[in-house]
Amino acid sequence: MVHTGLGTASASPPQVATRGLGASPSPRRHSGGRRGRLRRSVRRHWQLYLLVIPPLLYFLIFQYVPMANAIIAFKDFNVVEGIWGSPWAGLEYFERFFSNPMFTTVVSNTFLLSLYALIASFPIPIILALALNEIRARFFKRTVQMVTYAPYFISTVVVVSMAILILSPRIGLASDLTGFFGLPATDYLAQPDFFRHVYVWSEVWQTAGYSAVIYLAALAGVDPGLYEAAKVDGANRLQKIWHVDLPSITPTIVVVLILSVGSIMAVGFEKAFLLQNPLNLSQSEIIATYTYKIGIQNADFSLATAIGLFNSVINLVLLVAVNIVAKRVTGKGLW
Repeated sequence: MVHTGLGTASASPPQVATRGLGASPSPRRHSGGRRGRLRRSVRRHWQLYLLVIPPLLYFLIFQYVPMANAIIAFKDFNVVEGIWGSPWAGLEYFERFFSNPMFTTVVSNTFLLSLYALIASFPIPIILALALNEIRARFFKRTVQMVTYAPYFISTVVVVSMAILILSPRIGLASDLTGFFGLPATDYLAQPDFFRHVYVWSEVWQTAGYSAVIYLAALAGVDPGLYEAAKVDGANRLQKIWHVDLPSITPTIVVVLILSVGSIMAVGFEKAFLLQNPLNLSQSEIIATYTYKIGIQNADFSLATAIGLFNSVINLVLLVAVNIVAKRVTGKGLW
């Protein structure tokens, strides 16, 4: 029976008998422990294991080995003595960051900007994918996909330049529109209150089409029998979306949400730094830009590493917490 939430339809899949065919191996036949099973699996699928080796080496060399350098967050780093020759400083640099007057500002700015970006950018690709999935005119569907997908390939520098030109109080499109209604021109990037809106909605414009591809791929894997069952039950398009599409892509939505929340404090440095100016610094100064100024401009590498390590730990805690909540609520999670 196929259940769509609207009732049931007689679309019972054929049951496959497995007993007596010898298809299901007995556990005793392959006894020998985990090592034995692993050896047999490697001998049988050695090509797949060979393909796994290059990405494993990449992550080991370029992702995990550099983590050892984070130890300078606990050392009074000296360039001449090197990382391992520098004296230990304990938690001194973490205490300096926590007692710094900028601590509250950069942490709250980072959290609020990331939360705003998550709330604004997470549902829009889902809605876009559901809408595109319902379009039957292929030319129109592909045109919309191309128009929404293309901004992802525009450089962040170009996107920021476009935003600055559009929001310019003298020659920008925004000032022309406000002037048409008799309103005075406003320098949006000079006002701290507008920084988050400019950052978030330019991000949504740039990434919504690209993110929608993930959900379109999930929708392509929905069993057509569910649509037929919903049609038999008399469901309209909205009811099909609600009772068939959304439940089918829920695992994908949960995984993307967990990954998004897990990196909520890792808001992009490049765009924030390029949109930043002395007038909007009260809201545009985030952990990433502050770490860059401390580490590169002030050459205080230990303090910059301590700030980055603190940020990573917060992200890890959020990732684990959201995964636990998601598994309890939906039964789906990353692990």
